[in-house]
Formats: sequence, structure tokens, C-alpha cells
Amino acid sequence: MAFLAAVTIAVLLVAARRDSDSEPRRTGPAAGEAVRRAPARFPRRRFVRIRHGDTLGAIARRSGTTVERLLVLNPGVTPTTLRIGQRLRTR
Repeated sequence: MAFLAAVTIAVLLVAARRDSDSEPRRTGPAAGEAVRRAPARFPRRRFVRIRHGDTLGAIARRSGTTVERLLVLNPGVTPTTLRIGQRLRTR
């Protein structure tokens, strides 16, 4: 147990030393620099399970699609007949 504590302390000390030796972290872009942003990514799930309070609009927003697309992918589903636990195809 003492060995594990000593190893943990050594790792923490090395990590703290490495962080203090590195160049200072930048907090934002410098004047005139372009801001690069990662592209928005949507979940890659193909199906979702209906939860209490879900609507087709909410599911469409979470999945990065439209209500119309959900209705095309899920024939027979209407916005008024959603059941908790039901699976809907989103892709």
C-alpha cells in the first residue's frame, strides 16, 4: 500500500512539473487571428428509444434531422401515437 501511495505521489509531482515547464496556456485568439471551430457533429446512432415527454420535433433536433425525414424513415408512425420505449429510425 505504501508503494502505491509513493508511485501516485511521484506521478503527480512529475505531471505538475511538466505542466509548469510548458509554455503558458492561451486563453483566446490573439488580435487578428481567425477562430477555428470543430464542425458540429450529430450522434451517429441510427435508432432512438422514445422517452417520456419526447416529441418528434425534439427527437429530430437531437438527431440532426427533420420531422419530415423521421416520418419517411418510420412509416406508420404519427406524432400522436408515440409510445414510451418505441424505437424510431433516425438515419
